[in-house]
This record gives sequence, C-alpha cells and structure tokens, in this order.
Amino acid sequence: MLERLYHMLVKEFIQVLRNPRMRAVIFVVPVVQVLIIGYAVSTDVRHVPMAAYDLDRTPSSRDLLARFEGSGCFDLVRRISREGEIQSVLDSGEAKAVLRLNRGFEEELQGGRSAVIQLLLDGSDSNTASVVLTYASRISADFNRAIMEQRFSRSAGIRLEAEPIAFVSRAWFNPNLDSRNFFVPGVLAMLVAVVSIILSSMAIVREREIGTMEQIMVTPIGRLEFILGKTIPFALIGFIDVALITLVAVFWFKVPLLGNPLILFLGTGLYLLSTLGVGLFISTVSATQQQAMMTAFFFMLPAFMLSGFVYPIANMPQAVQWVTYLNPLRYYLVIIRGVYLKGLGVHVLWPQMLALAALGTAMLALAAGRFKKTMA
Repeated sequence: MLERLYHMLVKEFIQVLRNPRMRAVIFVVPVVQVLIIGYAVSTDVRHVPMAAYDLDRTPSSRDLLARFEGSGCFDLVRRISREGEIQSVLDSGEAKAVLRLNRGFEEELQGGRSAVIQLLLDGSDSNTASVVLTYASRISADFNRAIMEQRFSRSAGIRLEAEPIAFVSRAWFNPNLDSRNFFVPGVLAMLVAVVSIILSSMAIVREREIGTMEQIMVTPIGRLEFILGKTIPFALIGFIDVALITLVAVFWFKVPLLGNPLILFLGTGLYLLSTLGVGLFISTVSATQQQAMMTAFFFMLPAFMLSGFVYPIANMPQAVQWVTYLNPLRYYLVIIRGVYLKGLGVHVLWPQMLALAALGTAMLALAAGRFKKTMA
C-alpha cells in the first residue's frame, strides 16, 4: 500500500509542479497577493480631505479648525468663501467633509450659550463617513471640555491643575488598533482556501478529461490510496503557502505572532482537511475542469462573506448565522487570529479545531463515497 501511495504522490507532484506557470501561481502569486491586499485592505481612516466654511473668522473658530488640522485625521484642502462651493467640493470629491462655522460662534461661547457647528459628510462610503464622524465628535468634545474648564475657572476663581477624572483606555490585544493586524491573518486564510480548493477541485476531473481515469481504475490502487494521493500533495502545498505568507506577515507587515507556530500549523492541517474535502467533492460532481473551477468560485464567495472576515457574524440574521456553522473558514479565522494576536493555545481553541475536524472528515467521506459511485 505504501509503495502504491508513494508512486501516486510522485505522479501528483510531477503533474502539478511540472508547469513553471503553475509553480508561480501556487507559490509566488499568494505572496504577491498578501503584499497587495495587506496594504489595500484597511479600515484605518487618516488624512481625510476637509474643507472649511468659516463665517465667524474669530480666534475661537480658528482654534477649532486648528484642532481638526492638528489631529492627523483631517487635511484642510480648501477654505470656502461662499455657500455654493459646499456642493461642488463634495460632488467633485475634492473634500470628504465640510466644517461650517456660522457667524456669532465666538459670541455664543463667550455668552455661556451653546454654539452650533455643522459637519457635512460625503456618505457614499458609509464606513468612512461613520469613522470620520467619530473623529469629529472626539475633537469637538475635547474643544468643548476646554471651554467648560475655562468657564468653571472664571466663575469659581479656581485654576484647575488636573482633570478630576482621567479616563485611560487600553486595547488588550492589538494595542495600536492597527486594522492590518486584523486583516492580514484573514487574508492568509482566504488565500489558503483559494489555492487548496481550486487545486483539489480539478484533481479527479482532470484525470477524466485527459483520459487517465480508466488506467487508474484497472490498477490495484484502492479508493483510500487514491484519495490520499490526491489530498496529501495539495496539503503540503497549503502548508508551504502558510509558511511563506506567515513570513511576509511577521517580517514585512510586522503583524505579531504571539502564539505557538505549531498550533497555527495544527489548525491549518484541520482547515486543509475541510477545504480539500470540499475541493474533491466538487471534482467528483464536475464534468470538466472549467466547470469545477466555476463551482469552486461559487462556493468560495459566500464562504468568505459568511466567515466573519469582513462582516461580523453577530450582525447577520439568525438563519444565516446557523448556516455559518457549516463554513470551515469561520472556525479557522478564530484560530489564526487567536494564535497571531492573542497567543491562544489548544486549551482555548479546541472547539474550533474539533469543528474543523468534524467538517473535514464529513467532506472527505462524502467525496470518497461520491468517488466510489463515479468509478462504478
């Protein structure tokens, strides 16, 4: 059995790696993709182009504008001089936000009354608009607190040396709140799924297309040996890709790897068990390689959307949340982010690993059963 399995593995490696372009797709493209996506995928909002329409032109209004500019979140790209310019700068995209300060701003503040300011946002990108609104609210709150301290000092005749309550927050994991540390491990999971599912989805159907399935059927190789021969090479390729992408994530993007790499590879092995099972099942129900690839893409798109990679699963409808329990990517994202950012071990991640083992075993059994019918 071992000798037959060995020859099967050699055949698969030769068939997959003999084409230089295929070698580049398997080992080079994932690294290039993680470099590109690692820079492109980020929810951090910095240097938002902002226009100012200051009708008051007083020290107080200039102080507030200076706070916006000095925050590092906003870049003042234009000072508006008339009402009609507000619409044009937002329509053209020259500015994503317009801060409007009406006449009498400083007078209202000095009179102890509330002064109203207006922030007009480009809401076409709702996520960016929400983040920008949060930044603006924080800046205005700091400005408001400074004004209140001045009023209290004048009325009570007391100079405040320190705030009565100092609120200090700390992020226990990912202390700098860098979104790249959150997304790059997710990109790793996504790329491993793409490589393993696509390669394995064409494994059996390729034999049928090139006419070698009949030759395999008359050999003494068993069904288990055939399945192992089709999965082990792609599993090894998946491990190599994980190692390459991990090196890029840690040494290029400086994403911390706080956990044990062995735990990462253990979780990867269970994850590959599931993705390769999905790919082999697709291969058994497809008639051509083109059909197998299209089916694989139809599977991967909802798998990514329902994994929690971009959208929190808790925000999805209850029925959809139940469907996500059948998604191996959901569990692997918890494992990989737990190992990278939290340094978690098996004693915490065992439910996700157990779920991946169950899904992988079920998918491989389903693929093996379907393969038996195919050979019959």
